[in-house]
Amino acid sequence: MRILLIEDDVKIANAIKKGLEQESYAVDVEYDGADGMGAALVLDYDLLIIDRMLPGIEDGLEICAALRKEGKKTPILMLTAKDKVEDRVYGLNTGADDYLIKPFSFDELLARIKALLRRPKTHIGNVIRVGDLSLDTVSHSVERNGRKIDLSPTEYSLLEYLMNNSGQVISKDKLIDHVWNFDADILPNTVEVYIGYLRSKIDMHSKKEKGEQLIKTVRGFGYRIG
Repeated sequence: MRILLIEDDVKIANAIKKGLEQESYAVDVEYDGADGMGAALVLDYDLLIIDRMLPGIEDGLEICAALRKEGKKTPILMLTAKDKVEDRVYGLNTGADDYLIKPFSFDELLARIKALLRRPKTHIGNVIRVGDLSLDTVSHSVERNGRKIDLSPTEYSLLEYLMNNSGQVISKDKLIDHVWNFDADILPNTVEVYIGYLRSKIDMHSKKEKGEQLIKTVRGFGYRIG
């Protein structure tokens, strides 16, 4: 999952980025409000974390309002030092999905992120299931037929994105956009390599015939799971 963090406090931004990357999220950071708005409008993110007080714009909610006006439905978590009820109500009415008051614990931030990224149609609690494959978004554990599968952070992120979009054909470019950071030097054949890694680990535990792949290649378009 790829997250855009718009936060002008470098120390806070870097701490959040480091913590989220340790949780297998890809994180881009913008320290200026105008730059952050540009990235949020142009690029396709799974979640936005936006501070309310930003240089370059009057209020972080301008970004929220601009996104909603453009029809973008990306989940938005606002960070703010404003703790009055009317401030939170105004933010939610502007289009934010959640509000977190500073100072906050990283554990609470992480829990709110996971809640916003959860999709009821594919989740039961914290677990995503596609056939006999399950992925726990809290423990980061993956199992098939009751057997645990060890994945690298990149393999995990790739599988999580595919499972969150089960049944859909996902292009290589879209996988690159959502699994790797903006500054990562990734080529389309890199995706093929990681898909190969995933298949070798996941299909090993399949009950079906040898060679049956859970992750399908749709030639000329991309990949589909489920």
